[in-house]
Amino acid sequence: MDGTGLPEIRSTCAYCGVGCGVLLRPDGAGGLDVRGDPAHPANKGRLCSKGSQLGETLGLEGRLLSPRVNGIETGWDAALDLVALRFRETIAEHGPDSVAFYVSGQLLTEDYYVANKLMKGYIGSANIDTNSRLCMASTVAGHKRAFGTDTVPGTYEDLEEADLVVLVGSNLAWCHPVLYQRVVAAKKARPTLKVVVVDPRRTATCDIADLHLPLKAGTDVALFNGLLTEIAVQGAADEAFMAHVEGFDATLESASDDDPARTGLDAATLRKFYDLFVRTEKVVTVFSQGVNQSSSGTDKVNSILNCHLATGRIGQPGMGPLSVTGQPNAMGGREVGGLANMLACHLDIENVSHRSAVREFWSSPTIPETPGLKAVDLFQAVGEGKIKALWVIHTNPAVTMPDADRVRDAIKDCPFVVVSDITAATDTARLAHVLLPAAAWGEKEGTVTNSDRTISRQRAALPAPGEAKPDWEILSEVGKRMGWLQGFDYASPAEIFREYAALSGIAGGFGKDFDISGHAGLTDGEYLALAPFRWPFAGTRKGGRFFGSGAFYTESGRARMVPVKWKDFANKTAPRFPFRFNTGRIRDQWHTMTRTGRSPRLSAHLAEPFVEIHPSDAAALAITPASLVRVTSPKGTALLRALVTDKVHKGEVFAPMHWTGETAPAARIDALVPPVTDPISGQPESKGAVVGLAPFEARWYGFAVSCTEMAPDSDYWALARTRSGWQVEMAGSTVPADWEAEARRLFDLPRAEAQVVHDPRRGSVRIAFHSEGRLLAALFVSPEPVVVMRSHVASLPGEEAPHVLTGRAPADQPDSGPVVCACFNVGVNTILSAIETQGLMNVDAIGAALQAGTNCGSCRPELAALLARAKSPAPEVSPEAAE
Repeated sequence: MDGTGLPEIRSTCAYCGVGCGVLLRPDGAGGLDVRGDPAHPANKGRLCSKGSQLGETLGLEGRLLSPRVNGIETGWDAALDLVALRFRETIAEHGPDSVAFYVSGQLLTEDYYVANKLMKGYIGSANIDTNSRLCMASTVAGHKRAFGTDTVPGTYEDLEEADLVVLVGSNLAWCHPVLYQRVVAAKKARPTLKVVVVDPRRTATCDIADLHLPLKAGTDVALFNGLLTEIAVQGAADEAFMAHVEGFDATLESASDDDPARTGLDAATLRKFYDLFVRTEKVVTVFSQGVNQSSSGTDKVNSILNCHLATGRIGQPGMGPLSVTGQPNAMGGREVGGLANMLACHLDIENVSHRSAVREFWSSPTIPETPGLKAVDLFQAVGEGKIKALWVIHTNPAVTMPDADRVRDAIKDCPFVVVSDITAATDTARLAHVLLPAAAWGEKEGTVTNSDRTISRQRAALPAPGEAKPDWEILSEVGKRMGWLQGFDYASPAEIFREYAALSGIAGGFGKDFDISGHAGLTDGEYLALAPFRWPFAGTRKGGRFFGSGAFYTESGRARMVPVKWKDFANKTAPRFPFRFNTGRIRDQWHTMTRTGRSPRLSAHLAEPFVEIHPSDAAALAITPASLVRVTSPKGTALLRALVTDKVHKGEVFAPMHWTGETAPAARIDALVPPVTDPISGQPESKGAVVGLAPFEARWYGFAVSCTEMAPDSDYWALARTRSGWQVEMAGSTVPADWEAEARRLFDLPRAEAQVVHDPRRGSVRIAFHSEGRLLAALFVSPEPVVVMRSHVASLPGEEAPHVLTGRAPADQPDSGPVVCACFNVGVNTILSAIETQGLMNVDAIGAALQAGTNCGSCRPELAALLARAKSPAPEVSPEAAE
């Protein structure tokens, strides 16, 4: 049975905060067929490359299937009893603030709710924080300063209704591709729609930009202060809306003292942007990590909000600021009180009336009166021995926190660490005393909230494997074992959702924005069938936009404009560390690759960690394309492949943050980032470290492929999945005495038949292992970056491949080259050949001929670049070693 006749199940994608609807159908072999849901309001059937390949990420390989205590499998009762006992003993001896939860935007809202209730309402500490602190906390703080509450004013539909879309610190094409495609479609339908991209890098998103502002990193506040000044000068402030706003004069005075020239943009470019914004009524400003991940991130957010408040361009169709989030339920976590400085339902932890109401509703023994430790402070407290019991749920702080090596060591030394996850193979899970197997996406029931306040159901389409349990159940069991049976006696996620919705009604009674109490009476059946809806959902308040009427949630009922000024990065460049270090994401990977790294198709686009370096900087340091670079900060070092490109400014470099100790241990990027935070939001400055660069003096480079996972052991290695197994890039400063013996160790093939080609003059070695005529593994070694047809060679394990050591495809087997379009597995050589032989002249023609770019569209900027390259070859070199 292939599953064709089974009904499709409506659910929500596992990745970013766009919140795309998906249709799932079991394939009859333990997996799922996945397609976009045409009826979902967020994506209307579209999916990005990651969402399209969700089916490739499923399966039991590497899954944690049973609880483990000190590495030994045990039963649930023993594991949960131990967790409850150790937390209870720690609290009794050292107080409630000696324990902490660190949770994740991967949790469903029902899971988040139980975790928050357990920590704040029953343990009595606010030491629960979430990895959303690393991506959206500055937006939360900025919203609260301006609006009185953490409210997203607008909706995705505003993108189609705007006449100007300004994208600030957001590579929307790669990080939120479905929203990017909505903008592309809107611009195609209405060519008068203008798009401005504000980003130090020239990213794929610039492909649709009418204007790119490549400002100097960190100068966003100066740019928007200049805009606010220009709004006043041109008389564009909305006097009628100003009746609903306070602080305009002081904010304008502060903005006027700032200097937009510090952005590095010339006067003509600034004038063009300012005039376009001032003279266009329907403006949406989309912002993301480039704004938030800063020691002045909250000020950057408010500098944007100030301009929308001054012009009254908020809460109306096609107008307003729009923060786009990075995780599927980062918004749900904010709503449920998952941050250390919040209570559930946007209630305030420092408000005595709010605390009393929540405590009474929960019938809980206590509620903390002050905020708990935010993420960076929390792990500093772990390292100082103040936190003695830590529970980490669905996140990998040993990799993703700033100063990651110190955080890893702190977790390692913590007296008691619990990790709930779907795998034991993460940098953090390997440090746990207790590992708890959790149900994964596609196996659990609950809700998530996306970036425009739409709440959607995530549904189970597969049974949880082994002994895995949903997180709400695990947390509830611990709560009951700690003595609070009545508070955590839940039978289903529907019951938790009803309680949460009822609590939101109390928040609504306090005049808060978040109120979904209209769903407090849902039956189990209605919950199972719940369709996507946008909050609020209570009485006559259902969905829509906020603030268009001029009503806000501050004490005065008026919006607050906040005086802000440009502040430099906390860490200053110096002779030893002359480069500004920007970090971020790539198109086909997500977070630390525990899911996307399982997909061969997603791993084919950019298979190893890299650093973008301006050609002038590379030349000055004798760094050649595709060589390895040692990147050093005051906190740590990394080895990364050089991508020499003019997409970055001189003096600025960029590296993605996805690789870990499991996939490329020398490329743990956040080990270089200092634990500097925004003083208001507590969000780390992940895009403002300082580094030095130097060529890595490798004595050899290697490339290997294998049917089975390998065990590389060199200064540098980066492991990736392929259709035929695995591939690994390697380099080292010491040369093994016996390459055949090293290859046998690498592949764990002590007795396999070996085929060896050794060229002493060139210093190259090529070794292949075969069994019964089929290739098991192959290793290519050279004193320079290895030159082989990687895509072809990676496809050979398991096949008859007598000529594998040539490293080239036979003439009758064209090599497709590195993947450009992950949705349809179309390689660069296939595209270039089609451009030449079929006379393809534009991206749409490539799509018609090869399908590339016709699904999620996130590869369309790369297709455009290939068209330009075919007409005029570009100097830029891939981060992968040359084909």
